Amino acid sequence: MGHQAGRIGEPLREQSRGIDLIGDVHGCAISLCLLLDRLGYRRINGVYQHPERRAVFIGDIVDRGPHIREALHIVRAMVDAGHADIIMGNHEYNLLCYLTPTPDGEGFLRAHTARHQRILQQTLDQFAGHEHELQEYLDWFLDMPLFIETERFRAVHACWHQELIDRLLREHGSNRIDRDFLVRSAREGSFEWEVIDRLLRGTHLRLPDNEVIVSKDGFKRHFFRTKFWAEAPQRLADVVFQPDPLPEHIARRPLTDSQRNDLLYYGPDEKLLFMGHYWCEGTPAPLTDNIACLDFSAVKYGKLVAYRLDDETVLRPERFVWVDVAREVGRMDGELQG
Repeated sequence: MGHQAGRIGEPLREQSRGIDLIGDVHGCAISLCLLLDRLGYRRINGVYQHPERRAVFIGDIVDRGPHIREALHIVRAMVDAGHADIIMGNHEYNLLCYLTPTPDGEGFLRAHTARHQRILQQTLDQFAGHEHELQEYLDWFLDMPLFIETERFRAVHACWHQELIDRLLREHGSNRIDRDFLVRSAREGSFEWEVIDRLLRGTHLRLPDNEVIVSKDGFKRHFFRTKFWAEAPQRLADVVFQPDPLPEHIARRPLTDSQRNDLLYYGPDEKLLFMGHYWCEGTPAPLTDNIACLDFSAVKYGKLVAYRLDDETVLRPERFVWVDVAREVGRMDGELQG
């Protein structure tokens, strides 16, 4: 699985051919094969490829799903062969931190709590007996860019924060992190932590009055995810962006000045922006004329979604392509086992 010439997203080669941006896979390898087939990609010598297009994966290939190793094999082969690019998702980052010891050797960069273990358990189980392979993937994750920007579009897993990105490029000189950056990013409040938190996890607000909501996957949350494209929002309901609704008495509350200051705004004159992360539901469509979320809860039997980008400057609903994800049972075809 040696990494071939041309680092991930270095920078994305923009040729005349189209770009297919693909949302969070989360181990749904069978659905990924079906989606690539629907997009016109064919497997030649074990690698999915298209004669005129290239794919961009928005991160979160790992965790939760039934065929995580197989999904990684498919995506890594495409990237290595020059038929795809990929950016880091928060689940790649979390796995990397969970398995990276702290410099003093007394623990790991991500605490081994029951909650963290639960989220990563499928990945750990499926790599049991393949620890060397898992380490190779961890090295690959570290080489993933946090974002991609071209003349036509931007791609980031959760949120485009121009000020942080500008500072990152100015001070770090790259859209990639290294091991020192990774270590510093584990310290809450550091610049490195803020970069990861915003770009890979998005924006959020704390629930007022120390209230707690329980998400559909059973986690108790003190924060809720927020839009970064809401123009002149007035109430908390105007900025919430997650499948779990806010309780009505919270949703009606007006935004405070402090909350407004915590919100970002990605305006309509910015480049086309593609992201994942947010567990959307329903029929895929643009959020705005220039923002698309491609995460439609595939691993929860939603949709695995792509957007077929050609030369348009305004996003078009008919450019979304998806497969409805059935329960992925059984083993993958032997050729995908790797």
